[in-house]
Amino acid sequence: MIPAAPLPLQPAPAPAPAHDPAAATPRWQRLWREGVRDPRELLRLLGLDEAAAGISDAAAAQFPLRVPRGFIARMRPGDLHDPLLRQVLPVPDEARIVPGFSLDAVGDAAAKKADGVIQKYRGRALLVATGSCAINCRYCFRRHFPYADETAARDGWAGAVAAIAADTGIDEVILSGGDPLSLATPKLAELTARLAAIPHIRRLRIHSRLPVVLPERVDDAFVEWLSALPWPVAFVIHANHAKEFDASVDASVGRLRRAGAQLLNQAVLLRGVNDSVEALADLCERGYAAGVMPYYLHQLDRVQGVAHFEVEDERARELHRQLAGRLSGYLVPKLVREVAGDPGKRPL
Repeated sequence: MIPAAPLPLQPAPAPAPAHDPAAATPRWQRLWREGVRDPRELLRLLGLDEAAAGISDAAAAQFPLRVPRGFIARMRPGDLHDPLLRQVLPVPDEARIVPGFSLDAVGDAAAKKADGVIQKYRGRALLVATGSCAINCRYCFRRHFPYADETAARDGWAGAVAAIAADTGIDEVILSGGDPLSLATPKLAELTARLAAIPHIRRLRIHSRLPVVLPERVDDAFVEWLSALPWPVAFVIHANHAKEFDASVDASVGRLRRAGAQLLNQAVLLRGVNDSVEALADLCERGYAAGVMPYYLHQLDRVQGVAHFEVEDERARELHRQLAGRLSGYLVPKLVREVAGDPGKRPL
């Protein structure tokens, strides 16, 4: 059990008056707005000294801090090296210019098919449904992505849907972002209704961190939408450490599973977060206990500002070898790297 934080992170709000328009706002949206955006507030909530933490205002200005209070509640107060805190705290290392680290590490720009549509692999098209996220992960490979110019929502999804409809070789659509679950459920329903008119789409895949960092997002309206989709759905969540799971996350992924989604987890290998066989084994076992199959363990995408998270390939392979010797085969994720221009993820 993680000790309680020194300050209340999610106090129960007083009931809204019946005439209050906010009463009609879904709870997950209210919790999203109440998330922490000031690094100093985050440190105060965890009882950490600002000077010792060495936060970077420049890094926060370039890529703002954003983290839900429920996720902060899973961090260990007083621990500057907490693996969840390390994923969100802006630090001076982000300003280092390191050779080999670029603004577009995975070749998104070269794979553009239409506004908000990226196609790198045969048969699959990725929809950049939104640029919004409930949490800004410091290692994000799209931290420099031009979301203002590249969004599938433009013109009511018309251009993106038309591009997919015109290519009969596409049989799987991947909703990504940002985080597609940052869209309100009616907006998601609008998108999938447009996609449902395309006869050659056979599968839908959703990539989202919200069931982990803001589990309240998986509410009744969302489950109703998910259950009614006309395709098999693979739902890929993103957790990097076993501490990211708690009872609220178990409940959210349970609801996804009961709605018929196949649940997978992808993680990123991160120095100082999960770069030990113990941490990786705990993650795989904890996710499986919640009903989520390990899928990918990604080597870090080499985007500018994240080099301090990198684990060398030789060390990554050794960790994966040890993991395979420790866990049942179905609990071991594939160790991969995304390389621009490759026809699929590259096994390591």
